Amino acid sequence: MTSTGESNKVVPWYDLVHQDEVALPEYLRESHHYTAKNSEIPLERYTSREWHELEKEHLWRKVWQFACREEHLPEVGSYVVYDIAGDSYVVVRTRDSGIKAYVNACLHRARTLKDYDGRCSEFRCSFHGFTWRLDGSLRFAPALGEFPSVELDSPEWQLPEAKVGTWGGFVFINPDPDAEPLEDFLGGLPDHFARWDFENRYLEAHVAKMLHCNWKVAQEAFDEGLHLGATHPQASPYVGDVNSAIDIYGNWARQISPSGTPVEDLPVEVEDLDIVKRMLDIRDGEELPIPFQQDSTARGSMSAAARERWRAALGDEVDQVADAEFLDHWNYAIYPNFHPWGGYNRIVYRFRPNGDRHDQCIFEVMFLTPFRGERPEPASCTYVGFGESAAEQAPELSTLAMVMDQDCFNMEAVQRGLATTRRTHAVMSSYQESMITWRHDLFDAWITPHANGDAS
Repeated sequence: MTSTGESNKVVPWYDLVHQDEVALPEYLRESHHYTAKNSEIPLERYTSREWHELEKEHLWRKVWQFACREEHLPEVGSYVVYDIAGDSYVVVRTRDSGIKAYVNACLHRARTLKDYDGRCSEFRCSFHGFTWRLDGSLRFAPALGEFPSVELDSPEWQLPEAKVGTWGGFVFINPDPDAEPLEDFLGGLPDHFARWDFENRYLEAHVAKMLHCNWKVAQEAFDEGLHLGATHPQASPYVGDVNSAIDIYGNWARQISPSGTPVEDLPVEVEDLDIVKRMLDIRDGEELPIPFQQDSTARGSMSAAARERWRAALGDEVDQVADAEFLDHWNYAIYPNFHPWGGYNRIVYRFRPNGDRHDQCIFEVMFLTPFRGERPEPASCTYVGFGESAAEQAPELSTLAMVMDQDCFNMEAVQRGLATTRRTHAVMSSYQESMITWRHDLFDAWITPHANGDAS
């Protein structure tokens, strides 16, 4: 039982999963705790234009970052425009060279080559007609005799490229020609996700919420479960906080909030039957739609129900899936801004500056869903504007839209508070907020030396 006696007792996730009927493999339940180098975060990282400029140069032009899904590039000539912090790239499937990414600017007068996603046979600038093949070579220039420095097919007039890598059906780019391979950057992350077959999922939903806050303010709302009791009170009887797993591995980390267990400071006692009713939103007098015996646990009952729900998509292999893979909130984070959830969750998050604004961002939520047979078409993106509700504008997110609205309720208020507080640093907790301090420790390695003038 997850809670008995005089008070709610929380069990650490690493121990909780040992009690499950179908246990996790050992490598997925090992702990990799992290001690931050600094638990105080300078507030200028969220408010300063100068810090934003450092991020542009030493983060976004140097780091591997998720640009699109491979399913967005189904045919030769399919392309996606990927924008980040004032830079723009065209990611395209070529005929002979796989997926390429080019700086999205004409080499004549710098007009963007593509303004929207689509499919083409070449990149033709709409201003004067300079034209490049899909492999990036210059095919045509108007009034060629008036441009003595322009030579067709010359390497000097090849479209500048970013490096490209793929993993799990995700397409990553890195503008730094000297960057380490994506495989090295990700380290052991693919081993964790091998069970969950992200290649054979499709983009069922894609929602982009516009926010008046720095991209890190938005992201860090999802790095910890400490906020759960206050921000999501409806979930506090059945999603844990202090007993979460938080593990740091290098350029990636994870925070796992366990289901079927209450937050530590819940002021009322809850039993397993209460937890199940809360998880299923069952009102007094309504019957449970799933079996529950007197000696059942909330985790056991809910995982059995989830196993049957997923059987249609996964077949009998669901019998080998661990309870925790169905129940828990597996929030993985890949530095600096990408969150593909593990287990049999469908959620993917991405956080980006809105254009070149340091005080606005785009918070994206995607559902990646397993399928059988022919791959469904990927969903188009629903944009939820400033001040708009995801629950009203993006019903495709179902109940997650309401949770999203609860989180967004805090983000812009945090940004306003950053402008008025007399403090210079935010103080992070030693455990539950360690995924935040991990990322800022990486910022210290990537960016801070340049801010202090210690690196070229």
